[in-house]
Amino acid sequence: MKEQATDQSVLKHIQTLAAEEHRLYAQGLLASAEAARLKKIEVELDQCWDLLRQRQARRAAGQDPNKAHVRSPKIVENYEQ
Repeated sequence: MKEQATDQSVLKHIQTLAAEEHRLYAQGLLASAEAARLKKIEVELDQCWDLLRQRQARRAAGQDPNKAHVRSPKIVENYEQ
């Protein structure tokens, strides 16, 4: 996901990744390359959702949503649910 994004472009990217994720899950047992791709998709989805939440929070606070940025996998994968 590119750094400068709109809410719509982030949502479109989420939809694309989710469709690929569903396709991979539907295959059942995955080869190692497909399993690795699935893991990358899961991380990238987390990053996209985080970016979208950042944009919404900045907008709600009266700040520029374009100042939101994609955070590293290390950060988004360690959030508490």
